[in-house]
Amino acid sequence: MARDTNFYYSFLVLPADQRRAIVAVWDVCRAIDDAVDEVPAEDVDATSRAVTFWRDEVTRIFTQGVPQTRQGQAVQPFVRRFDLPRPPFDALIDGVAMDVGDRRYASFAELRQYCYRVASTVGLICVAIFGCRSEPARAYAEHLGIALQLTNILRDVPVDLGRGRVYLPLDELARFGCTEADLRAGRMHDRLRALLAFQGQRARDFYAEAHRLLPRDERRKLVAAEIMGAIYRAILTRIERRDYDVFTELVRVPRPRRAVIAASTWMRVLVGLP
Repeated sequence: MARDTNFYYSFLVLPADQRRAIVAVWDVCRAIDDAVDEVPAEDVDATSRAVTFWRDEVTRIFTQGVPQTRQGQAVQPFVRRFDLPRPPFDALIDGVAMDVGDRRYASFAELRQYCYRVASTVGLICVAIFGCRSEPARAYAEHLGIALQLTNILRDVPVDLGRGRVYLPLDELARFGCTEADLRAGRMHDRLRALLAFQGQRARDFYAEAHRLLPRDERRKLVAAEIMGAIYRAILTRIERRDYDVFTELVRVPRPRRAVIAASTWMRVLVGLP
């Protein structure tokens, strides 16, 4: 895992065996996502074949078959070691399949399903590795995953447009008087700013709900997730401070700042501070 990913500093606080498992899971999830992202959007047949391949690969991973990818081979030993659940892997592939072609989402209800499949599922796998099996821990992971994905969507509006995708709900574009042409132009105006601010507040609401659901007796086990959430909240804060201009440049949290956020969050969890 590259140091420039937002997840890198989250995983440093984990015990070695959990860290190896998380990295193996992250590599599989990244490979599944790349199977679609690295194929031209118009080549629907190629992306469909890639999705089918990964469905079969997950079956090989969980049935003690012989995985055909290095990512599958790396994660397979951890399936039994941490009793990893298979449904989130299958749902992740379902989410990636939703990206095939020029995808649009009519409403947030549709988008939420997508966010659950591509992000919450990864959180559900991670909490199993952290040793958290309670329903509150799974609900926390679900809401945090949606918050992280909504932050990504807000930050990556121009990047996604370049891939032929719009993740802002179409009914909300209409409600705020915006069009895809406004997004492509990338010129901030009051209606567009209000639309993006609405998306940002929705992400804030999911972070808040995740915090409410966080099982306090398992907080130390979930410290890596808390660090991840803190880093992504920092991205959202930077977007807000730029008055939601996500078009001029990609909003990032510098690597040293991510390290500080990780260390401070870890210490707060250890001493029981909010």
